[in-house]
Amino acid sequence: MAKNLYMVVENFRGGDPVPVYRRFRERGRLAPVGLRYIDSWVAADFSRCYQLMECEDRRLFEHWISHWEDIVQFEIVPVVTSPEAVEVITAKL
Repeated sequence: MAKNLYMVVENFRGGDPVPVYRRFRERGRLAPVGLRYIDSWVAADFSRCYQLMECEDRRLFEHWISHWEDIVQFEIVPVVTSPEAVEVITAKL
């Protein structure tokens, strides 16, 4: 099964990052086996985080989100790399 990339947009409820960072410090990422964190970026105002993650089974996100949804609102977007996008789009030019 192919691994797929996802951009996860985490909007901190109430724009407050403190509960998120506190839980992460105390309990870790809480991701199930098979859901791999690659990298992340945080908005300059600390209201949201963008995480690049990889997995074979998108259903793994359900388990992970269940640990965070009380303090984070999630948007999960399937993404491809820029080189992959160029390859697909070039074939249509």
